[in-house]
Amino acid sequence: MDFDQGAAQKTRTGVWGLDDILSGGFSRGHVFLVEGAPGTGKTTLALQYLLEGVKSGEKGLYITLSETERELRESAASHGWILKDGLDIFELLPPESLLDSEQQQSLLYSSDLELGETTKQIFEAVERSRASRVVLDSLSEIRLLAQSSLRYRRQILAIKHYFAKFGTTVLLLDDLTAETADKTVHSVAHGVVRLEELAPDYGAERRRVRVIKYRGVKFRGGYHDATITTGGMNVFPRLVASEYRSDFTRSMMASGVPGLDQLLGGGIEAGSSTLILGPAGTGKSLVAIVFLIAAIARGEKGALFAFDEELGLLFARMKGLGFDLPALQRSGQLFVEQVDAAELSPGEFAHRVRKRVDEDRIRTVVIDSLNGYQSAMPAENSLILHIHELLQYLNRRGAATFMTVAQHGLVGDMKAPVDVTYLADTVMLLRYFEAVGSVRRAISIIKKRTGAHEPTIREYRIDSRGLTIGAPLDDFQGVLRGIPVYIGEAQPLLEEPSS
Repeated sequence: MDFDQGAAQKTRTGVWGLDDILSGGFSRGHVFLVEGAPGTGKTTLALQYLLEGVKSGEKGLYITLSETERELRESAASHGWILKDGLDIFELLPPESLLDSEQQQSLLYSSDLELGETTKQIFEAVERSRASRVVLDSLSEIRLLAQSSLRYRRQILAIKHYFAKFGTTVLLLDDLTAETADKTVHSVAHGVVRLEELAPDYGAERRRVRVIKYRGVKFRGGYHDATITTGGMNVFPRLVASEYRSDFTRSMMASGVPGLDQLLGGGIEAGSSTLILGPAGTGKSLVAIVFLIAAIARGEKGALFAFDEELGLLFARMKGLGFDLPALQRSGQLFVEQVDAAELSPGEFAHRVRKRVDEDRIRTVVIDSLNGYQSAMPAENSLILHIHELLQYLNRRGAATFMTVAQHGLVGDMKAPVDVTYLADTVMLLRYFEAVGSVRRAISIIKKRTGAHEPTIREYRIDSRGLTIGAPLDDFQGVLRGIPVYIGEAQPLLEEPSS
């Protein structure tokens, strides 16, 4: 059930993706726990939250027990933030008597005095500031002063009830340096957000966010990819395709290459996905780009996400085949992005694709290739789930998606590193075969959900004229095995182009 209290009763976090996950932000007048190991971005998120409040006219207070005010301002400056009017920083220092060993009490536990003094200073700072947004960084120091779980819980409850009197929205930061089994604050807090950092074997660290608890609010569950860049934290909500629908006409999209359109029974349907399989060098990228160019010729926009090939090389290669991609890019008809799988999380990639489709109304998307996309995944199962949601989303938005997969080997029995053929609506198979003392290429359609297609195998050629599709290879058997047997009388192969 959805108990969402409404956007009017929420305080925005300053991170669009996190607001989306939290159904609008943090509920006003409640205490929330933001936990994560050191370096996961708790301070960055807390500062963004306070600065977002300042923008909307709300006063903020940052109470720091672990960092100095100077360190906090330096951290903010690294993101281009200036902490000034509307945001107070209270650096809570231990009383001088507690630092002097000669003045420490011997009859009473020093922790009793330290905890009481710390709590008193926190309450005094809040009363002076009268801030509506407060960050307490961090709970580790309070936990150490409390020494026992019972005293710690009582102290957290006292802090919670104190802030409740003022209707203050509070973020409690916890660096998880104590026992991980201690869930004291989890039960007391209105909501719990966990930040995590993962270190892959190669590439940049991966960050993710998970909402563990949020009373009375239907939040977006599961893990969501996140990044920290200059300017703050970014969160990319997990894509749920079932949330998106749009009305569109399922028109037929021709490639402009007669033989290819004949193979496809007229072309590819809008709102469907196409997988192009084949070994290296068979022209998978070219086949996908042919459909991209045809869409632009119809007055539409297209997007190309290149994982494997460097853009300069791709542009030069396509220029030699008669396609000027940089010119189309400059005109705004084509969006091209080089994707570094070692640096980009799958959630961020899905967000970029979605942004292009939603904001730029792009209806033809090429992902070249899934081999590179797989490199961004922690496991093959994750790739299948990500691709499934992404394809379902693109289909529901009326976009035609073309994906390439490089298979291992050159001829004979070849395997793909990941099998997503059952997810795609159309599957094209590209193959090398040997004939008349030369290596040639063959294309066939082995699956098409959205209509009839030609079951034949055709030879195709790639040259300065682009892509040329020949007649069906009716007089050959074993083409897909790589070494066909000629059983006909005429010569069905494509002739070499005249010089």
